[in-house]
Amino acid sequence: MIDRSQVPVGRSIVRLILVYKRKRSGALKAGLCVQGCAQVQGVDYDQTYCATMRPTSLRALAAVAAGADMSMRRWDFVAAYLQGDLQQGEAVYCHAPPG
Repeated sequence: MIDRSQVPVGRSIVRLILVYKRKRSGALKAGLCVQGCAQVQGVDYDQTYCATMRPTSLRALAAVAAGADMSMRRWDFVAAYLQGDLQQGEAVYCHAPPG
């Protein structure tokens, strides 16, 4: 547990919560999530990115692929951001999750 006096001035301590989900098989799954509503843009983070494609671009790509007798595949990178590394000097200050 980090004391508030150890956090640099202007930085906030983000809260963590545990989210529980019951799978179809009956197994329980737990995930640790950051409460994003507690973060301030420019202070706690400065970049966001979400790779999306406009529907018109997808239709054009599908038309080109069909015309060239090519196949298309769908990729889903749901958890790709979890593999990122912090840069030198970057720090994230978190409270321990309740429980």
